[in-house]
Amino acid sequence: MIDIRRSIEEHLAVISEVVHLVPDIERAAERLVACLRAGRKICFAGNGGSAADAQHLAAELVGRFERQRQGLGAIALTTDTSILTAVGNDFGFDKVFSRQVEALCVPGDALVAISTSGNSPNILAAVEVARGMGVLAIGLTGSSGGKLLEAADLCICVPSSRTSRIQEGHCLIGHMICDWIESAMIA
Repeated sequence: MIDIRRSIEEHLAVISEVVHLVPDIERAAERLVACLRAGRKICFAGNGGSAADAQHLAAELVGRFERQRQGLGAIALTTDTSILTAVGNDFGFDKVFSRQVEALCVPGDALVAISTSGNSPNILAAVEVARGMGVLAIGLTGSSGGKLLEAADLCICVPSSRTSRIQEGHCLIGHMICDWIESAMIA
């Protein structure tokens, strides 16, 4: 049996530390607003639960977060099963996101790369291609940042080594960024 109270206490401890990430969260949000104001788009990528986060955040921007507004340019690179399986089959799973960045992004776009470990090969490959193309690469990862810490232009590291707590932090940070973007794009 798990100790539910302990899980809640762990969650609260990690989330309370997110306050120390505010400067990086603000910097990321400002850079994403600049991207959208320039008529560019934001692409999101992640594996597993991070793929679900990528889809969730893209949906908040294309649809709406909390305010009525025009849709914003956002794409989850995790959703097209034909592309994912074709690229995975023909080029390898490590290329499923980098190939899409190469095909869909232009300089001035942004990639939000989500990896709890910061070491997912397909995420790192996407960031490498993005940066080589002049696409802003923002990482969301866990405590150490892994290789993503150095690979991305800006990396926000949730202070935990536990995947579930990191993902909970990513959800909160993603919502704060969506709120910031939405507020800025309406103003």
